Amino acid sequence: MTLQLVQVNFKARDDAALGRFWAEALGWGLSSEGPGVTNLEPVGFAWPDPSAVCIDLVRVPDPETVHYRVHLELATTSTGHHAELVARLKDLGATPAGTGGDDAPWTALADPEGNAFRVLEPRDRYRDTGPIAAVVVACADPRASVRFWAEALDWTVHELSDDRALLRSVKGVGPFLEFRRTPEDEAVRSRVHLDLMSDPVADQAREVARLEGLGAVRADVGQGDVSWVVLADPSGDEFCVLGRG
Repeated sequence: MTLQLVQVNFKARDDAALGRFWAEALGWGLSSEGPGVTNLEPVGFAWPDPSAVCIDLVRVPDPETVHYRVHLELATTSTGHHAELVARLKDLGATPAGTGGDDAPWTALADPEGNAFRVLEPRDRYRDTGPIAAVVVACADPRASVRFWAEALDWTVHELSDDRALLRSVKGVGPFLEFRRTPEDEAVRSRVHLDLMSDPVADQAREVARLEGLGAVRADVGQGDVSWVVLADPSGDEFCVLGRG
């Protein structure tokens, strides 16, 4: 099996500026593969490496303001680290998102373009994930989502209930992929999605066929003639299988 979760893709008004925010937030390197595209990855990262899920920011004319079906949760190692990181993120341009209440075990923030994310209080589960503790996907049925994604990526299930499911690479490295139950009336298109890639990239068509056999369906988001394939998982969450550009 060759498919890997390679990056989280953000639609952005200003990919370069938003890239600088997230590069500073995560302590990662920043590069660009062309105008309107900014890439972020850990310094020294070489794909394929399951120890990190990278970030890709793509400029679009006017990103939708929507309920966020995919968001990042950042890890901290101590109470002091949590406070320092939240303060630093605010200095970089993050703003309070105002969800969860004062007693929530996280701080809810939004990046300079309004993308919601959370800074978690210290948790043993996320002590070795790197700066991103989890990539969280809203869905109608976590059990159905985890059945698909565990097979799609060959990742290990770490927690499973009607409300929440967690997956992680079988190598026990990198962030978790979490599926969290969300009311169906909140299920709208997000400007953040997952990008997968096969290794080797030439296996793209075979992997797309395998995903369709697992229940994925083709999706048309106006992508036109491109090197990637847009699919939707059984819960309707769209993602891309990248090809050779």
